[in-house]
Amino acid sequence: MGFSQLLAKLFGTKSQRDLKEIMPYIDKVKAIEPTIQNLTNDELRARLQTIRADIQGRGAQLKSEIDALKANIEQTDLTEREKLYAEVDKREKEIIDSQEKALDEHLPEVFAIIKDTARRFAQNPEIEVNATDFDRQLAVKFDFVSIEGDKAVYQNSWEAGGNRLTWDMVHYDVQLIGGVALHKGKIAEMATGEGKTLVATLPVFLNALAGNGVHVVTVNDYLAKRDSEWMGPLYMFHGLSVDCIDKHRPNSDGRRDAYNADITFGTNNEFGFDYLRDNMASSPSDLVQRKHHYAIVDEVDSVLVDDARTPLIISGPVPKGDDQLFEQYRSKVERIVEEQKKLVTKMLAEAKRLLSSSDAKEQEQGNILLFRSFKGLPKNKALIKFLSEQGVKAGMLRTEAVYMEQNNRRMHEITDDLYFVIDEKHNSIDLTDKGIDLISTDTEDASFFVLPDIGSKLADIEKNALNDEEKVEQKDALMQDYAIKSERVHTIHQLLKAYTLFEKDDQYVVIDNKVMIVDEQTGRIMDGRRYSDGLHQAIEAKERVKVEAATQTFASITLQNYFRMYHKLAGMTGTAETEAGEFWDIYKLDVVVIPTNRPIARFDLNDRVYKTKRAKYNAVIAEIEKLVGEGRPVLVGTTSVETSELLSKMLTMRKMQHQVLNAKLHQKEADIVAQAGRPGTITIATNMAGRGTDIKLTPEVKAAGGLAIIGTERHESRRIDRQLRGRSGRQGDPGSSVFYVSFEDTLMRLFGSDRMVGIMDRLGFEEGEMIEHKQISKSIERAQKKVEENNFGIRKRLLEYDDVMNAQRKVIYARRRHALMGERVGMDIVNMVYDAVAMLAEDFSATSDMDQLRHDMLRWFAIDLRVDGDLSRLKLEELTGKLFDMVMDAYRRKVDRVAEIAYPVIKNVYETQGKQYKNIIIPFTDGKLMYNIPVNLEAAYQSSAKEVVKAFQKSVLLHTIDEAWKEHLRELDELRQSVQNASYEQKDPLLIYKLESYNLFKRMIETINYKAITVLMRAQIPVREGDAVREAAPEKRQDYSKYQSQKTDIMQAGQQDTREKQKQQPIHAEKTVGRNDPCPCGSGKKYKQCCGKN
Repeated sequence: MGFSQLLAKLFGTKSQRDLKEIMPYIDKVKAIEPTIQNLTNDELRARLQTIRADIQGRGAQLKSEIDALKANIEQTDLTEREKLYAEVDKREKEIIDSQEKALDEHLPEVFAIIKDTARRFAQNPEIEVNATDFDRQLAVKFDFVSIEGDKAVYQNSWEAGGNRLTWDMVHYDVQLIGGVALHKGKIAEMATGEGKTLVATLPVFLNALAGNGVHVVTVNDYLAKRDSEWMGPLYMFHGLSVDCIDKHRPNSDGRRDAYNADITFGTNNEFGFDYLRDNMASSPSDLVQRKHHYAIVDEVDSVLVDDARTPLIISGPVPKGDDQLFEQYRSKVERIVEEQKKLVTKMLAEAKRLLSSSDAKEQEQGNILLFRSFKGLPKNKALIKFLSEQGVKAGMLRTEAVYMEQNNRRMHEITDDLYFVIDEKHNSIDLTDKGIDLISTDTEDASFFVLPDIGSKLADIEKNALNDEEKVEQKDALMQDYAIKSERVHTIHQLLKAYTLFEKDDQYVVIDNKVMIVDEQTGRIMDGRRYSDGLHQAIEAKERVKVEAATQTFASITLQNYFRMYHKLAGMTGTAETEAGEFWDIYKLDVVVIPTNRPIARFDLNDRVYKTKRAKYNAVIAEIEKLVGEGRPVLVGTTSVETSELLSKMLTMRKMQHQVLNAKLHQKEADIVAQAGRPGTITIATNMAGRGTDIKLTPEVKAAGGLAIIGTERHESRRIDRQLRGRSGRQGDPGSSVFYVSFEDTLMRLFGSDRMVGIMDRLGFEEGEMIEHKQISKSIERAQKKVEENNFGIRKRLLEYDDVMNAQRKVIYARRRHALMGERVGMDIVNMVYDAVAMLAEDFSATSDMDQLRHDMLRWFAIDLRVDGDLSRLKLEELTGKLFDMVMDAYRRKVDRVAEIAYPVIKNVYETQGKQYKNIIIPFTDGKLMYNIPVNLEAAYQSSAKEVVKAFQKSVLLHTIDEAWKEHLRELDELRQSVQNASYEQKDPLLIYKLESYNLFKRMIETINYKAITVLMRAQIPVREGDAVREAAPEKRQDYSKYQSQKTDIMQAGQQDTREKQKQQPIHAEKTVGRNDPCPCGSGKKYKQCCGKN
């Protein structure tokens, strides 16, 4: 007995411990059910409203204290406000904690209420209740509610996802278990057909009662809209509002109302993009999101694992964005790839000849040539086929081990003869000297594609007898040369990857002259997704389609960091257990495996392993024929479009009717899946069949043995294989699953057990023979674990990069939100002043240069420093405090003076023309620029013009922060590019990135502080006689049409730069009709002569 088995025997398995923790809640739910069932419909609704009031009433005393604190803030000195805000934050957290306790207390009763509500809808075509105002509002919008006098009648049928459905579902016990797990902020793993969507109604309903908002996150907009319409009536019956953000345009009133609903459905992308848009808003009216309180993520493994390394980006145009080098250097790359192919073909032919010899030295030389061919083109099909022959791969692996000794000391002996070297496991390519010579033949500069050694050249410049100006000039020229060559080399490398590692109809397809990425997990086309770091443009150049222009990043966040902002996060999926370590490590999410309602009757067979793909595919076709003959439907799972089309051709040659479902044909998914459970039906599907699909079987099929799953290749992720298996055996249905594997498959080539290859060779297996054993299946699963660990390492590495930016993002977005809302803007100004004063004091303590301090105080704060005594004798803390008090006194006088000048004018306008103006323009100047600040007239009057000062502060800080952040993001983009070259110098790019990004951020903060403070300390209202008061123009909604929202994808292992600068799907803004445009009413007249007349 192993140690882990002993622990499980003593303390129980994790699943047993999880269930032991949850079952007391289930017992309480079942105990209260009879009481709930005896309530009338009106009593049921009234009971729920009582619970809702109790939950929202928790912390009422704390809310009163918060209101009192906020009321005193404006009367509190600027330097003391931070303490009050800290008290506000503390009490807000205490309120959330008290509400969480209330939710736990009411969980059994609320779960019983929602379960009985589902039962009543399932058993009654109509439910009649006393009508409330909310019922009357629903009756206007939806057809399942009607008002008859003082009664509201709810129907049990409604539209969902374009189909009319009748409610027929009631929660069963294992779904209650899943509901408790989700409420506790865990991941509920539930098998296919166990009703995840219904399970989610329990925690969603419960948590929505707190009034803080619940987000239900789906992987696509169809599911978001369907689920909101499907489950919505259950929530609405009890007075909870439901909406879906994907039904409304970004930055619209409809989308804001959707976020203000008690329950909000939407896609992971749109939730993330709205967060970024909110942090680009120029007015509070542009904001749509509330605080991130509670979210349930459907298909959580797809969102938080597969898409976790995918940054969401909002970008805008950059000057000369179309000036790219991919098409210019395409011919050079095509030439070098062709030369490498010829070279590898010759080497492979010679290797075959030498390996067939009986001479040991010739065989050794043959293995060297074979290994060299592998390093040159590992995806060469002739090479892959030869490596599957008996003893060949084992010999090459022995040779590889020799040349990898002592940290690859002798590897150059293998690679020097090649033009470039491919590391398929890490998706990386390096040009050799021979390759550089080849692509440089038509250039005068032999180092045209060689990066200069910056370190040594800078040292040489320093050694030269030059004056400072000449040194700076030479350094600038060197850095400019480096930047140009770096872009050149980068372009070549990305083109090489496009030509040698990325294949059409496998990783991507070309549709309508556009390169579209195929999701390796689901097989679906990922619309709006682009490979990062210029790789997508390289593939576009390769395929001769339009190469999209570059853009600049304005806002970016990864899904990992977006979802980590929620107070409580939960998820549900059919396959999470294999990634449980990653979920806990990154998100602190525990995985709870929920028992199935009925035992699984599917029979999972051992993997069937063949030497070659050809033998494997022939065996697959033979198995399909056998199963169809038994009257069973067959679902054939493939990992690429290419494989699905190959199998389709083979079945067509045998005149066997079948359906194909892949990335090219995804629009037919619903029709194909509807037929997939019928007798004798053959369905070929890339792994897209694994998400959101239930294949329902006819009685004849169940009698024949159920749905048969045939996997044509093991995926690199065990989750995807389990998802494919899960298509069969739904809700206790019979079925079977088996995977066919060959040693030519990508997984087996890269990560397959060398010992397994040796066993096959020693046993003398021929091409058509099959090996099937439990140990073989386990060996394949170990190979999958290797890949999963590797991919987790990549994702975690990316997260470390993004964590650097995320820490900076939090600081800037918090400052920006304060400036936008104006609530804590004074506190931020105090902190900015203190930071600036502390920096000047530290400089003075080091130099004791009084003239420099006077100059700095005048430059920063417009203060002529006149002090008695020697400041150099003061301690640093004392000096900082003295200067800070001096600056704050000056600032207070400045603020009071501005209010003193503005108030008489505002008072006069308000009292004489208050009905005429809502907002007015107040002019400010800092002696250089004029700022016209819109101010609410009534708020300015009521606050004795303090609102004028606050409006100016908000405007200055917003503008300063936005300009500095945009420039900082551009510099980070460049930094991510440049640090990758550090690996050539045996340095860690991540470490350099952390150090340099910190320095960049520090400089940005200093820039923000300096620009904001210099304006605020010099600002005044110009006093001019005879100036008429101007009305401020109505506030306009921010136009996002000039920005682009996009997702990028990192398919290259070890690739850290995730913030691509590509042109992508625009965020559509409502089009404005021009005066000379045709009138949209259809009259044929110009707009100004028709509906646009004043």
